[in-house]
Amino acid sequence: MSAASAPQPVKLSLPLLYQQKLFEELRKEDELVILARGLGLIRLITNLLHSYDAAGNNLIVIVNAEDRENGWIGEALAEHAAISMSPKARGLTVVNTDFTSVGAREKMYAHGGIFSITSRILVVDLLTNLLNPDTITGLIVLHADRIVATSLEAFILRIYRQKNKVGFLKAFSDNPEPFTVGFSPLATMMRNMFLRKASLWPRFHVHVAQSLEGKKKAEVIELEVPMTDAMRDIQNAIMECVEVSIHELKKGNTGLDMEDWNLDSALLKNFDVMVRRQLDPNWHRVSWKTKQIVSDLTVLRGMLQSLVALDAVSFLQHLDTIHAAHSPPPGSTRQTQSPWLFLDAAQTIFDTAKRRVYTGKQKVGPDTSVDSLRPVLEEQPKWSVLADALEEIDRDLYFEPVARDDSNGTILIMCSDTNTCRQLRDYLQTMHVKPRTERKVEEFYDPDEDRPSAAFMMRRRLRNYLKWKREFAQVSATLFAENQKALSGAVDPRIGQSKGRAPANKRRRQRGGGGIGSAPSRLDNGSIAQHFEKPGEVADLIAEIQTTEEEAGQKEDVVADPLEDMDDYYQMYEMQDLVVIHAYDGDQDEHVLEEVKPRYIIMYEPDASFIRRVEVYRSSHNDRNVRVYFLYYGGSVEEQRYLSSVRREKDAFTRLIKERASMSVVMTVDAHGIEDPQEAFLRTINTRIAGGGRLAGTAQPPRVVVDVREFRSSLPSLLHGKSMVIVPCMLTVGDYILSPNICIERKSVSDLISSFKDGRLYSQAETMFQHYKSPMLLIEFDQNKSFTLEPFADLSGSLSSVNPANAGANDLQSKLVLLTLAFPKLRIIWSSSPYETAEIFERLKAQEEEPDPIAAVRAGLDKDMKAEEQAFNTEPREMLLTVPGVTPKNVTNLILQTESVKEVANMSVEELNPIVGREAARQIHGFFNKDLIEDY
Repeated sequence: MSAASAPQPVKLSLPLLYQQKLFEELRKEDELVILARGLGLIRLITNLLHSYDAAGNNLIVIVNAEDRENGWIGEALAEHAAISMSPKARGLTVVNTDFTSVGAREKMYAHGGIFSITSRILVVDLLTNLLNPDTITGLIVLHADRIVATSLEAFILRIYRQKNKVGFLKAFSDNPEPFTVGFSPLATMMRNMFLRKASLWPRFHVHVAQSLEGKKKAEVIELEVPMTDAMRDIQNAIMECVEVSIHELKKGNTGLDMEDWNLDSALLKNFDVMVRRQLDPNWHRVSWKTKQIVSDLTVLRGMLQSLVALDAVSFLQHLDTIHAAHSPPPGSTRQTQSPWLFLDAAQTIFDTAKRRVYTGKQKVGPDTSVDSLRPVLEEQPKWSVLADALEEIDRDLYFEPVARDDSNGTILIMCSDTNTCRQLRDYLQTMHVKPRTERKVEEFYDPDEDRPSAAFMMRRRLRNYLKWKREFAQVSATLFAENQKALSGAVDPRIGQSKGRAPANKRRRQRGGGGIGSAPSRLDNGSIAQHFEKPGEVADLIAEIQTTEEEAGQKEDVVADPLEDMDDYYQMYEMQDLVVIHAYDGDQDEHVLEEVKPRYIIMYEPDASFIRRVEVYRSSHNDRNVRVYFLYYGGSVEEQRYLSSVRREKDAFTRLIKERASMSVVMTVDAHGIEDPQEAFLRTINTRIAGGGRLAGTAQPPRVVVDVREFRSSLPSLLHGKSMVIVPCMLTVGDYILSPNICIERKSVSDLISSFKDGRLYSQAETMFQHYKSPMLLIEFDQNKSFTLEPFADLSGSLSSVNPANAGANDLQSKLVLLTLAFPKLRIIWSSSPYETAEIFERLKAQEEEPDPIAAVRAGLDKDMKAEEQAFNTEPREMLLTVPGVTPKNVTNLILQTESVKEVANMSVEELNPIVGREAARQIHGFFNKDLIEDY
């Protein structure tokens, strides 16, 4: 199976020219394919896999596939096999954690077929030769944009290419942007994947343009929807807050590359990641204000999306939660509120959002000075446009019925997420429901009353919001009592003076006015005050929107779904009668189009990749007509994001084309990107060794025994890149065995913190000292973050506590000191990155013997455990194993040296120490004497 079988005459589902050209290109040679989003990457891959599956004697491995992609590929291969009636086709086999049996995997690999294997399982099977790389026909790599030098997938490709220079290797991606970041990014990524050719297929490719811009074009109706004045005011205010926040971020962090820190870049999805990536190396040194602004930018950018996606009531509720989350904790003397809450633009955001839902009015009566509230309930402008589009479709179907074709006649509405889907479902179900109104005799018929309206839905949402706000106010009053006292001007009994208001001559001017309600709009420090309506105002508002009899009856018809009389609620519908609302979901949208076969598509929100999927769908079927309604808010952030995404993709492909044209080929590697054997041999020679230790010119490369659970990290891959032989084993003691004497326990910072919390690290250190002469603790930091413990340390911890597991509970450095006091011979290695760790391991192994994998696996295992389990009752043993500190390693010693569980429970720490070790003895004694300690 070392080479791909000859192409078989199989039936393919690639009707377009560019698909056929790309398929023929892939069958001939290895390459990296970068295809524009929406052009049918999964369809191309499934057809390529079927061409090999139909041959029947190939072993193909799919790398880096997601679960749902495995489902799509499996279904497509089954359909292809049924259509082409290929007797040798076997379909897809997914190998994941459910396949725990090594023998079962070995048998499956021997029979061949197409396998999608998780990266952790695949790398172990390749290293242990359970899956011989020489028997693999080829590798299909998905999501090639994620394969960096330290990734597990790059490790897999290196192992494959070192042992198999004949099999094919093809990588795919539909995300061109990551290939344009850094210095010579395309060449670097291709070197990671051992490929020498890149095939670029943007939307403006000549074959793609010819395929999609022919006679079979979809009919597109573009509808630019104007935003309301209130929505535009809120958007401008949010943008002002974003701009000020970016300016403050630049001012407080000079010396960084801030060329892309601008308002246009802030609209991109990865702006938060871009800012955080630059600040991470010095994150422990940046000020509190900078950290707060970075968090605020994420919140503000989310508000821009919520403004166009949520209805007015839901958006106001969203703002209430944001305001509460950014308020200072009770009794706080430190200024912890977000800086943008002090801007006038923030006042505009909150006041305008309220006015979209309700506003104040003068009561009719003798006391006209008292304000009350009346509902406004501003509707989203797109709702009425959507209703008009549906009405136009119905009118055309009635007056101008189209000729029958292969379409189902279904109306497909596409949205950005499931929340918008639910919103549109509620609107479409209730847009013709109106409250009962008494008409005067002289009043004529008003045609506008029959127009669709969201009045019913919005009234219901406002009622739910007021109920939520009442409960929210009670919770807020409890949690933020200090802020509520300051708001009402209460006197703090501890001080004896009013702290809620400043002196009359020093009080800040209230910007924005009182607006809605009588509460002040700002606190004395200048930030926006959280507003809660008075009970009387809420009562008036509820009276305005109380449920009428007609609404109550309609609510039951729409919302209720009883199980009795199921025939009235559950039935088969004709496809031409359906309106399907679906959220954008990447490649899944292609399957939705093929299954629903819509004649009408309403894109409620713009999405560039879905437009291309519609183009591919229409061009692939001569007998299906499609009309597309494209809705977007003119002059909005929504439009800018759409145009920016299209422009960024085009610019990315342009840069890739230029780099490919000038890309040089590295001549130190062969045609498959593998290093010359002589170079590999020379790298095994350690020139630093003069006489002693391992022979300088030995042909045997150094060996490292690695715990299989360590393959989550990038360190095994980097060690393998230094020409070390990686031996994966299930280790009980340590993570890396460098020699018969050196055992290393590797901890990331987060793992180190959790190991101290549960006392696991003390047990691991004790076990390492029992089996190795030179145990070491490796503390490894992320290469892109600060090389310091300051962000994780709280120096309030105490070193005087006798209990090392609980001493300095909030102080990581204090716990490290206590660990070294408990184990003076334990060596601690500090590493700034996995790259540095690989260098350290290489130096540590310089004059050491090679480790024995069998001895490393046996370390920590009790040879006589089975015999002891038969000699004693199992119930006391199982009971002891549930006690903290008792492990499968030391439970046998407890059984041999004690008479009963009662004796173990009455033993002191000093008595338990020689049996199970110091830390385990402390945990066992603490468990059985927990109540006594608490009473004391």
